[in-house]
Amino acid sequence: MNKKIWMSTALFVSSSVYAQTYVLNADSAIDVVSGKLISPATVVVEDNKIISVGKSNRKAYPKGAEVIDLSGHTLLPGLFDMHVHLTSDAHVHGYKRLQRTAPRAAITGVRNAKRTLDAGFTSVRNLGAAGYADIALRDAIIDGDVSGPRVNAAGPSLGITGGHCDNNLLTHEHKVFSEGVADGPWAVRQKVRENIKYGANLIKFCATGGVLSKGTKVGAQQYSQEEMTAIVTEAHLRGLTVAAHAHGTDGIKSAIKAGVNSVEHVSFVDDEAIQLAKDKGTYFSMDIYNTEYILGEGEKAGILPESLDKERKVGATQRASFTKAVKAGVNMVFGSDAGVYPHGDNGKQFSRMVKFGMTELQAIQAATINSAMLLKQNTQLGSLEAGKLADIIAVKGNPLKDISVMENVIFVMKDGRVEKQ
Repeated sequence: MNKKIWMSTALFVSSSVYAQTYVLNADSAIDVVSGKLISPATVVVEDNKIISVGKSNRKAYPKGAEVIDLSGHTLLPGLFDMHVHLTSDAHVHGYKRLQRTAPRAAITGVRNAKRTLDAGFTSVRNLGAAGYADIALRDAIIDGDVSGPRVNAAGPSLGITGGHCDNNLLTHEHKVFSEGVADGPWAVRQKVRENIKYGANLIKFCATGGVLSKGTKVGAQQYSQEEMTAIVTEAHLRGLTVAAHAHGTDGIKSAIKAGVNSVEHVSFVDDEAIQLAKDKGTYFSMDIYNTEYILGEGEKAGILPESLDKERKVGATQRASFTKAVKAGVNMVFGSDAGVYPHGDNGKQFSRMVKFGMTELQAIQAATINSAMLLKQNTQLGSLEAGKLADIIAVKGNPLKDISVMENVIFVMKDGRVEKQ
């Protein structure tokens, strides 16, 4: 019998015979769909599913359940970070990255996966990794070899020759290109197919230049409309969602017109782009915290002077664009770009999202039910509801009153298993 089939069969048998039941008692729980606070709250978990969510009823505890007292805490669904690079090290940028092999990056990913999970993020989108290291990490987590969040992995990001997703640090004599480089409609289709062949379950491409790439202009469009449409069409044929890195206005619009599911960064956005996103149901994922790390610690980490200069021009504009998009009612998800800054600090973005226009509930929804909907996983994840997978976190206090408590997650359960207590 195939090893993986045998393992899944064995797990099914053991879970049905020896199902673990937990009762989580807390001061409150947040219904992220309605925005209501359940207080006091009890969540019952059996095996890996939520059985019930409601006001505390001590007489209703299942026999033999393990009771976990979370007095003084609020329960929430496990969080999503929709833009991370688990195999990247925040202290290794610019030319320092040339010394990192894909195997070394994968090992770094093991450390970062655990830090991310401990921060309360039970699901992530890994938007780009060399050598398919994110896919290897995802599979190691699934197999139980290492601890980490559910990883939705893109593999190598697609990009044009010399663009943001290419390696531009060496001269022509070295003839170095990133794995995801492809030019032309049929070439990008082939690259999408190649990523899927090697295990990618979503696609990411670079529609414009970027901050941390050498020799690219942040706002300049890279792929043509025809190329973007080819990427999205091919990915959607295979049932995958597509994320587009896009800072510049024209690139943002072209990506939305091509049908991408989300646009990342969205620094220079105008009213037309916002209306396009609303009409198409496109999600924005805007990393408005990491500018502080780039400008504060980036030089020591090896970030190039030209990149620091670009960030000085982009950071404030991106935050203004975030405020504009929130006010307009664009679909928003939580995306931190962790890997640019240290993994585990993902939660620091919540307070910035509130500072620049969101309510506390909107920020939490961005990292829960909205993200689950973007990934088409909302029937299983994203909210505390009976029948959904038991991804549950707890924070001290009430994040609807003080969002900063999201930076210190006390309790983490993923798939019915206590990962941090």
